[in-house]
Amino acid sequence: MSEDLESIVWKYTLLNAFEHGGKAQTNSVMSMILGERSDLRQKAREISKIVSNLVEKVNAMSIDDQKKEIEKLGIKIESKKEGKEEGKTLPPLPNAEIGKVVTRFAPNPDFVIHIGNARPAILSYEYSKIYKGKMILRFEDTDPRTKTPIKEAYNLIREDLKWLGVIPDEEYIQSLRMNLFYEVAKEIIKNGCAYVDKSGDEGKKLLSKQMEPPDRNTSPEKNLEEFDKMINNYYKEGEAILRIKTDVTHPNPSIRDWIAFRIIDTSSYPHPLVGDKYVTWPTYNFAVSVDDHLLGITHVLRGKEHELNTMKQEYIYKCLKWKMPIYIHFGRLKLEGFIMSKSYIRKIMSENPKEFLGYDDPRFGTISGLRRRGILPESIKEVILEVGIKSGDAKLSWINLASVNRKKLDPIADRLMFVENPVKVSVEQPTCLNAEIPLHPDAPNRKRSISICNGDEIYVDEKDLNLKRFRLMELGNYEYKNGSLNFINKDISYARKEKLQIIQWVPHKEFKEILIREPYGLQFKDHKGVVENYINNYNKGSRLQFLRFGFIIIDNIDPLIGFLTHK
Repeated sequence: MSEDLESIVWKYTLLNAFEHGGKAQTNSVMSMILGERSDLRQKAREISKIVSNLVEKVNAMSIDDQKKEIEKLGIKIESKKEGKEEGKTLPPLPNAEIGKVVTRFAPNPDFVIHIGNARPAILSYEYSKIYKGKMILRFEDTDPRTKTPIKEAYNLIREDLKWLGVIPDEEYIQSLRMNLFYEVAKEIIKNGCAYVDKSGDEGKKLLSKQMEPPDRNTSPEKNLEEFDKMINNYYKEGEAILRIKTDVTHPNPSIRDWIAFRIIDTSSYPHPLVGDKYVTWPTYNFAVSVDDHLLGITHVLRGKEHELNTMKQEYIYKCLKWKMPIYIHFGRLKLEGFIMSKSYIRKIMSENPKEFLGYDDPRFGTISGLRRRGILPESIKEVILEVGIKSGDAKLSWINLASVNRKKLDPIADRLMFVENPVKVSVEQPTCLNAEIPLHPDAPNRKRSISICNGDEIYVDEKDLNLKRFRLMELGNYEYKNGSLNFINKDISYARKEKLQIIQWVPHKEFKEILIREPYGLQFKDHKGVVENYINNYNKGSRLQFLRFGFIIIDNIDPLIGFLTHK
């Protein structure tokens, strides 16, 4: 769509400011623009400069002045009802000080993130801003065998977070910090808190019986030698592990002398970033404990499935006399009707490569899938903040997410006429008529004009012809008779009096064929039809409302394909 870049930014900055109590947020404005107008992504750097300037200008205005400017653009603003909650407020963090809170989001780059992963990311980011602290992005990629990192996943996760408006202050990758983990491990060994176990299955059986493995009481000096052998490729996979000394009689078997380091044959399972440079790799609980301390994490927000890991990690902190972060564990978040299991998505994509469109398939609950379907980042943020840090599991209904998204799309999505199951009929009328159709009901000055003359052909839905008499939207009242549409009059009051149904139509001389794909479980329900030629003014990623059909997002230009976001 040919529009002045500054005008586009001006509109979104004003809307964002009004939505956030008069203060626009640069990251949020960028997310709105690039999420809504994917065709502008190549101009992101130029847009970023304009956004910075206009955010400062808009934020200096009063809310009343902002509202007036929005109304000048032809956008109607509904005033909020008194007493209505203006936004979800997160509960305060325990023992949190302004300027000292450090949170982190720590994904495993073995896949893209889904809406469940987005919860700790958004909550950690929001709390870091509330307390004027910082948030760290940390890639936890120290298992090249069973949770093999995917090279492209690092950037895909960064892109998803940026789209969500989550901009970390710092970033770390654990596979690039291996020597640091080795040094801390040696310190723990010196303190007598860890030992190299070479007993294999025998040691596992002894621990299962609440008995000590034979190497448990080896001296720290000997364990240091053995650990050096481990990291210098002396032992093969399975021949030696480093265990943390806990309590061999602990009622939970997984806590008994849990494994801190193991040998992985990286010649067979190379790491995407460091290849086969290392063979001795820290386990999740060791690497997390060390990094949370060294990076100064004060508050960890994560799923309650990590409660057992917290118990394990406590042994590291006690050994090194470190202060533990404050842990906040919340329940799982599931989006009803969507697949969110990373392993299952990988499985079905592998087994049926031609059936799915990639990580961003709109039938998946991945962030990229929801983005491709047309969900706005602000909608995801709103529903996640609504759920907050509840300890119980939460099911997010698609109906709820769609409802939130609909309210945010409605003021910004242009309307076009779309006809499903089209049939071509000719029009009989005494003269040419012009239909002046607004692109948005709240912006009556933005319109397109369609001229229909006697004998012209238009497309209507085959089912609508059964009505016999109806009103063609913004054109006039007609009767279907003898295979053609006969003009009655243009009077809207007549249509109301006769209770004529308003139907969509598309001129035959200016139409485009389009396929709208509606995600339906793991299938697509396809809707074939025609749309006004005006759709040529939009680009891939544009969000529109097809009148009396639903909100769609353009996914491909030639051939023209879109996804139904929701009704």
